[in-house]
Amino acid sequence: MDTPTDAWGIILAGGLSRRLGRDKAMEPLAVEPLLHRVIRRLSEVTAGTVVVVNQAARADELALSSNAGVAVDVYPDSGSLGGIFTGLTAIEAQWGVVVACDMPFLNVDLFRHLLASRDGFDAVVPEVDGRPEPTHAAYSKACLPYIEPYLKAGDLKIARFFDEVRVNYIPQAEVETLDPELLSFFNVNTQQDLDRATALVTERESPPGDRLRASKVD
Repeated sequence: MDTPTDAWGIILAGGLSRRLGRDKAMEPLAVEPLLHRVIRRLSEVTAGTVVVVNQAARADELALSSNAGVAVDVYPDSGSLGGIFTGLTAIEAQWGVVVACDMPFLNVDLFRHLLASRDGFDAVVPEVDGRPEPTHAAYSKACLPYIEPYLKAGDLKIARFFDEVRVNYIPQAEVETLDPELLSFFNVNTQQDLDRATALVTERESPPGDRLRASKVD
């Protein structure tokens, strides 16, 4: 399937990883850092990628390749809402697919479904457990003037501006047709989360011989 030329990837990487206690974006998962895995998955469905960071020095820590750009928060310390605003401002496309840097099991088919559901809307947001998932969603630059007043007011809840734009909410039942286990929305915050992610990668993505050796070690 063709990659949309009017959609870029926006990866939020400005968090402090307080619960994990170290930089989760660069935490190794299988053979690559978690952030690099996210970039690789997202690049399958977007024409470019920008990683949003909280300060310019952060970019050097992430060891990004030339196929991913960097944008520094326009509104520092403004959480994910500020990251969405910065990413949409920076991208060279009308639409951005926004994800967090700690989501190891992004589903390419679900991304394609979000992008195919944009017509007539300003944002496409999946719902899980009756709540929107705003850091796994697609946004148009049309959202920018509605986001900025909340940033200036210090009101950082992402969903605040949703009533002011046209949002296509993708119901959970529809999401589950593409991602039955909802692993797209799993994120790494703690060591327990990281251990689970590592186990899932070993179980599902390693060659059979590697899985057998791992089971013998266990």
